[in-house]
Amino acid sequence: MYEGTLPDRMGIEFVEVSAERVVARMPVAGNTQPYGLLHGGASAVLAETLGSTGAAIHAGMDRIAVGIEINATHHRSATSGFVTGVATRLHGGRSIATYEIEITDEQGRRVCTSRLTCMLRDR
Repeated sequence: MYEGTLPDRMGIEFVEVSAERVVARMPVAGNTQPYGLLHGGASAVLAETLGSTGAAIHAGMDRIAVGIEINATHHRSATSGFVTGVATRLHGGRSIATYEIEITDEQGRRVCTSRLTCMLRDR
């Protein structure tokens, strides 16, 4: 789906994909900052990948989804294994789609909470 793109290089693996909910996991290894902790930017990439994927499905084949706003609150660090992101659609309109993304570690502890808003445009 994303061969040769940033999500591919970061090792993001999709588990579930629909307009309402997108789930994927990403390895911590290779996506860390110098202290060995999961990089906050990596969490943001995972969040934007999940939310924009859901928004693109919601938009349909004749439209595209373009991210216009993202925020991320980092709650705890992750140092190994995988993190899992779950994007849940909060709003799916004709011109805007908004998703909340919860990223957790392998113990189910919340690592990051993010929100992404995408503008939906004609191709």
